[in-house]
Amino acid sequence: MPDTNDNPLGNYLRDRRTRLDPAALGFPLARRRTPGLRREEVAQRAHVSATWYTWLEQGRGGAPSADVLARIARALMLTEAEREYVFLLALGRPPEVRFQDPEGVTPRLQRVLDSLETSAAYVKTSTWDVVAWNHASTLVLTDYGALPVGQRNILRVVFGSAALRRKMPNWERDSRFIVGAFRADVARAGAAARVQPMVDELCHLDPEFRALWRDNGVQSSYGEHPKHVVHPVAGPIDLEYSAFAVDGRPDLGMVIYTPATPRDLARVKALIAAGEEGKAAAAASAAVRRKRQTTHA
Repeated sequence: MPDTNDNPLGNYLRDRRTRLDPAALGFPLARRRTPGLRREEVAQRAHVSATWYTWLEQGRGGAPSADVLARIARALMLTEAEREYVFLLALGRPPEVRFQDPEGVTPRLQRVLDSLETSAAYVKTSTWDVVAWNHASTLVLTDYGALPVGQRNILRVVFGSAALRRKMPNWERDSRFIVGAFRADVARAGAAARVQPMVDELCHLDPEFRALWRDNGVQSSYGEHPKHVVHPVAGPIDLEYSAFAVDGRPDLGMVIYTPATPRDLARVKALIAAGEEGKAAAAASAAVRRKRQTTHA
């Protein structure tokens, strides 16, 4: 028997081909000796020569171009993970990033956020739209739930909110870093065209942002980075920044701000306690109003 390790790309393409349903893709079922699509049918769907595709599966003819490989991946209906794997086998590198509008988070991921009771945490897209957050984030950083969906973008909030700017004592340093990190994330995601209208809008509204954007600074990532917040109620709070990839969701990243010292933790807990007391008082007041309305009815 031939050594299947001699041609991993051809073996993988053949395996994916045999898993497809010819009838579902409009091909006749008559006179098929093996399951799945024939080589010439894959070639037809990928708009390549049947002879060349046969050679590719047989490990002959050299490596395909990225464009041809992308067409073969579509022809075989590969998932994003499978597509990346094929590029790694054939070219030794992943495919270029294709930006896609993200979906929301799963209930499980939201429960992870909610379990971080004293650490402000949120999930953002590669274009810095915030799609999920926890209660601590609302109290310590920004109440994204109070914003319209289209305005829940970190760059919009940072450069469009005077209240948030007052929370950032190191504004000049932090704003420059934020713009550079945003630029890098957007380029990495292949989403420059997607964010250009927002960038143009911010350049028009905020001369400071316009100057930072035109400076073309780039930051690779935040890393484990301290954040200093001056909260209008709790006062100064030092937070430690950590960022994590979301498994299976390359379009999302989780950001967590952990209180840096026991003093900072105590201040965050005090904010949470005050918020709970406020909720309880509001609920009690509403109950009294309902009771009075029932009495007078």
